[in-house]
Amino acid sequence: MTRSHHRIERVNAIIKEILSEIVLKDVKDPRLGLVTVTGVTTAADLSTARVHFSVLGDEAQRQVTLKILRGASGYMRHTIARELDVKVAPELRWVYDDSLDRAFRIEQVLEESRDAVADASPGDEPADEAENGGEEK
Repeated sequence: MTRSHHRIERVNAIIKEILSEIVLKDVKDPRLGLVTVTGVTTAADLSTARVHFSVLGDEAQRQVTLKILRGASGYMRHTIARELDVKVAPELRWVYDDSLDRAFRIEQVLEESRDAVADASPGDEPADEAENGGEEK
């Protein structure tokens, strides 16, 4: 790992920590859902940072949360600049992280499959009888 790559990784981790704390403690909007900052990817020149987040709720809740986060971005950038001791903090680009949704959907499909197998009637012919046309040997 190069030194600059290691530096960016540290910056990402620090920004993630700062933003997580701000969302938890400083953003007072009652419409804000249960938000988790799941990751930060900062450009090499530190001009932009893609902030990945997840939120409990439906699409409408995601949109409200995204609007609130974007609205608070100026305050967040100011706090990041102060904490990192830089003149200008990266522009924050909020990106919804759907990995939890995908994991939940996979779990639902697996559960449905398990239920379908468990619901199979015990009177069904075993596979080897079905292959032999149901005849006894």
